[in-house]
Amino acid sequence: MNQSVGADEGPAARRERILAGLADAVDQMDEKSAVQLAREALQAGLDAYEAVTEGLSKGMALVSEKYDKGIYFVPEILLCADAMYAAIEVLRPHLKVREGAGSAPVIIGVIEGDVHDIGKNIVRLMLEAAGFTVHDLGNDVPVSRFVEKAREVGGGIVAASTLMSTTMVNMERLVAALRDAGLRDRFRVMIGGGPVSASFARRIGADAYGSSAMEAVRIATAWETDVTFSRRACAARVVDKGR
Repeated sequence: MNQSVGADEGPAARRERILAGLADAVDQMDEKSAVQLAREALQAGLDAYEAVTEGLSKGMALVSEKYDKGIYFVPEILLCADAMYAAIEVLRPHLKVREGAGSAPVIIGVIEGDVHDIGKNIVRLMLEAAGFTVHDLGNDVPVSRFVEKAREVGGGIVAASTLMSTTMVNMERLVAALRDAGLRDRFRVMIGGGPVSASFARRIGADAYGSSAMEAVRIATAWETDVTFSRRACAARVVDKGR
C-alpha cells in the first residue's frame, strides 16, 4: 500500500493521504503501515481523535462491508483488528480528553450471545477521548449483568451492541429488564451494530441507535447537555450512594 508522496504535498493533501492510508492499512491487514501512518499523522499535526474516526474507523467500516458480503471472514477480521489496534496504541496517548465532559457515566458491552467486540472497543475509546467515564462490561454480557452494573452506577447511559441478528432479542430484554428493575428512567439506552437499525431501536423502546462510533459520541454528548436528563441521572446516583 505504498503511496507516493510528492515533494510539494501541501497540508490538506497530506492529511487526506494519511487518513486514506490508515483506512487502507486496516482494510489490507497491514499492521506495519498502520503504525507508520499513525506516527506520521502525529508528526503532521493531525488530531489523534480525527485519525481514529476519519481513518481507522472508516477502514473498519470497509472491513465490515466485506464481511457482510462474504469477502472477509473471521480470520481476516481479526488481522484487520490487529492493524487497527496497533495504530490506536500509537495514537492513544495523544487523544485529548474534552474538559468538563462525562457527567453521565456510560455502561457499555456486547449483548449476551455475541463475542464480536471490535466496534464496541472503538466506541469505548471514542467516548473516553470525549471525556466520558466508561464502564466496559466486555462481550457476551448477560442482561442481568447490565442491570447489576446499572444499579451500581445509579444513572447515566447504557450502550449495547451486537453483530449478530440472533442476539438482537436480548437488546429488547435489556430495555425491559431496566424497566422492571425500576431503573429505566435513570438511563438513556443506545444500541448499535451491523444488524441493528433506528426502527428496531424505536420498536424495543431504546432511546437511540448509534450507526458509528462518531454518531455514538454525538448522541451521548447531546444527552449530556440535556439538563433535565443530567440532573435526574446525577440525583439518582446521589440518592443511591446515600443509602
